[in-house]
Amino acid sequence: MTLRPLLLACLVAAVSLVGCGPQRTTELDPRFDMQAMNRKVTAIVEEAAPARVTVAFMDLGNAEVWSHYGDTPMPMQSVFKAPLAAAVLSEVDAGRLSLEEVVTIGEEDLSPQLSAISRAWPAVRSYTVRELLVRAVRDSDNTAADVLMKRIGGPGAVTAWLDAQRIRGIRIDRYEREIQMEIAGLASFRPAWKDAAPIAAVPEPQRRAALEAFLADPRDTATAHGMIDFLSRLAAGELLSKPSSQLLMQILGESRTGPRRIAAGLPEGASLAHKTGTARPDLGMSPVVNDVGIATLPNGRRYAIAVLMSGCRAQLADCEAVLAQVTRALIDEAG
Repeated sequence: MTLRPLLLACLVAAVSLVGCGPQRTTELDPRFDMQAMNRKVTAIVEEAAPARVTVAFMDLGNAEVWSHYGDTPMPMQSVFKAPLAAAVLSEVDAGRLSLEEVVTIGEEDLSPQLSAISRAWPAVRSYTVRELLVRAVRDSDNTAADVLMKRIGGPGAVTAWLDAQRIRGIRIDRYEREIQMEIAGLASFRPAWKDAAPIAAVPEPQRRAALEAFLADPRDTATAHGMIDFLSRLAAGELLSKPSSQLLMQILGESRTGPRRIAAGLPEGASLAHKTGTARPDLGMSPVVNDVGIATLPNGRRYAIAVLMSGCRAQLADCEAVLAQVTRALIDEAG
């Protein structure tokens, strides 16, 4: 590969990603129809207003990128569990952590729902790091995520790892036990709330103010460009050892959440390794509805895709349908 094609691959569509890595394929994949993508996705997004929707889409065959407000930071919610898992596995690769290490969950380690681990406590208290990884990524378990993050040094350690990899546009600042309470206008999480926090007891004006503050908060946000940079480099094996890369991609492929989002926009026979993020619907709004992942089509073409939505004033199912529609439009034009 000469320098000229490499530079062209990183600059296609006038969109360049910080840290654009080596060209990862051939020049055989057809180019995007940018105008058709712009037209179709813009129409879908405008129909979803006043929700904000940002999108980034990369062909892993030629590194071509299309995006819609791809540099706009958006609340992640549980999407952060994918880069968290990568940071955990980097500690495994460095020999500072073992997948078979047993972690005992104390009352002080519990986090709010969604968390089967919290519901099972105290009858079940011990899990291996491997089990916590699966629970955090596949099942989106909040306790598993918080315990793993604490084990490797907290939110700052995850963001520091991302910075060290030169992955821009993703920041992780808080634990789930903090975020989920702040969204609802509640005080610090209490173990007594492990099955259900008293959200309904918070006066509506207080909940609304808390929700609006959350949606405007720069903390715990990601850009769509940042997410496809992370995903494409994970899939290429650039961030972790081969065993760790394969393990995380396998767990992402087993994700049990969001079947009506990106997955619903893919053609029959496609596969998806992905992570969703969702904020609990409240006050006539589905505050955050996200999905990011690697899609593999029956013809072998692979795409990194991130669709991040906030402030959707509709039922969750209708908001999820927007993500499916965006995906279908992009795949139709990309092939």
